Amino acid sequence: MRLLMLGGTEFAGRAVVESALGRGWDVTVFHRGRHEPPAGVRSLHGDRTAPGGLAALAEAEGDWDVVVDTWSAAPRAVRDTARLLRGRAGRYVYVSSCSVYEWAPPAGYGEDAPLVEGADAGAEHTDYPRDKRGGELAVVEEFGADRSVLVRAGLLLGPYENVGRLPWWLTRIVRGGPVLAPGPRDLPLQYADVRDLADWILGAAEQELSGPYNLMSPQGHATMGTFLDACAAAVGGTAELRWTEPEVILDAGIEPWTQLPVWVPPGTDMHDALHAADVSRAVATGLRCRPVEETVADTWAWLQDIGGTAPRRTDRTAKGLDPDVEAKVLAADGGVSGTTP
Repeated sequence: MRLLMLGGTEFAGRAVVESALGRGWDVTVFHRGRHEPPAGVRSLHGDRTAPGGLAALAEAEGDWDVVVDTWSAAPRAVRDTARLLRGRAGRYVYVSSCSVYEWAPPAGYGEDAPLVEGADAGAEHTDYPRDKRGGELAVVEEFGADRSVLVRAGLLLGPYENVGRLPWWLTRIVRGGPVLAPGPRDLPLQYADVRDLADWILGAAEQELSGPYNLMSPQGHATMGTFLDACAAAVGGTAELRWTEPEVILDAGIEPWTQLPVWVPPGTDMHDALHAADVSRAVATGLRCRPVEETVADTWAWLQDIGGTAPRRTDRTAKGLDPDVEAKVLAADGGVSGTTP
């Protein structure tokens, strides 16, 4: 198989490239040249936002079985690239987001849930949900519904993460001492290891799938408890998880998802939207999710290899809780005793 990866040097794109190379695929990476792609790829440079930025891609020889695109800003870049490639590629896989569903989708929502209005492909950046939906529409417009795969991803974790969620928890827990652990322990999580996402995408190309797919683990594949226990086990040390009721956390003004990454309180629209999607369509077409312990341990090993500080995208909000805020909440409430193994 011949893959064209748009991007391919960071997080999800890099995972796709490494998975394709592992399968023996022929891989071309089109990127801005800010980071080195994995060894063994054909590298083309260009900036999709600049005039003439697709020149290297337009002039490159050959065609591809599948294009994979993770673009998340103004959909014009998706439209222009898809338009350029529609006669040179068999299938276009666009890594979209579960954010394209109208807020708030109910627990158990499938791919047929109502969608936001997509941003016009000629417009400037609007907001993340509308831009992602605009990207979906641009792909379908250029490649047709039968040659488009819309990957509506949720929370992504794993090595090379440049958003800051799992790396923040790992670096917090390695500092040791009492750790504010947002409860309840059995709160179900949905996420995808970025390598499992990549494997599914390549499998979708091999199967010649089309259409939208919610792409995250089945609900309850992990819980807040197994997730944080895995973090504590991976880093070792002296951290003590202090399980704390959601009401205590919210009353302290702590923001779910950003200040306490991954966690959102149970029984809320936000939890239903982020951790309660129906993923049966993806599972039926080959999605396999590795244990949370493997995802966490491999991410910790990667963090150590790069010196302990994860890269962070500048177009994403900073993640994590101020140590002083954490200490005040723990001192006032004490949490529910729950030491790590």
